[in-house]
Amino acid sequence: MSVCALIPAAGSGTRIASGEPKQYAALAGRPMLWHAIRAVCVPPVQYVFVVLSPGDRDFARHDWSAFQDKVEPLYCGGESRRDSVYNGLVAANDAVNADDWVLVHDAARPCLALQDLKNLLRECEADEVGGILALPVADTVKKASGNRIEATEDRTQLWLAQTPQMFRAGLLLQALRQAKLPVTDEASAVEQMGLKPKLVPGSRENLKVTWPEDLAIAEGILKRRA
Repeated sequence: MSVCALIPAAGSGTRIASGEPKQYAALAGRPMLWHAIRAVCVPPVQYVFVVLSPGDRDFARHDWSAFQDKVEPLYCGGESRRDSVYNGLVAANDAVNADDWVLVHDAARPCLALQDLKNLLRECEADEVGGILALPVADTVKKASGNRIEATEDRTQLWLAQTPQMFRAGLLLQALRQAKLPVTDEASAVEQMGLKPKLVPGSRENLKVTWPEDLAIAEGILKRRA
């Protein structure tokens, strides 16, 4: 199985309000992006492509030597996640075949556990579509109109999407190129093709760092593992 990873890291992460792009926020002595890369830079992943803003000046200031020659920065990030992933796939075209698996992972998910990654690879390697890590919704979910409850949703049919999201490079490139509705993750683009990606149960520790308090939670997880 030929596998590479792609990490879109061209955003500014304004909700963290740390004065620097979120992916470079300090976390357990390293940039958050370093931990996200480490989580996917494991066998059988052969390369990790990091999609950066064309004007990124921070990546070169940090030490990525722990990953040897497996990490390749691509300065082709776009205005949206969809644009960054699509541009990254195009830029990596010479190194990635259409039938190769691509793991798209959030730069803001530094706590992905190795076992969760192994589960995703095992569950999807023979799948015709691919799949994602996700969590069944445990809380009661309300649909709102303004600041008033409009309805209570049936949570038994709801999942929270995580990353990595695992698809064949050719299929994902086609899905992103053709997507017409808003795309907030790779699976939503694949769904627009009429396909149904597989849901692979993940872990609550694979949180997405969005708010300042999330940094402390992520740091606690990483320090406990160390």
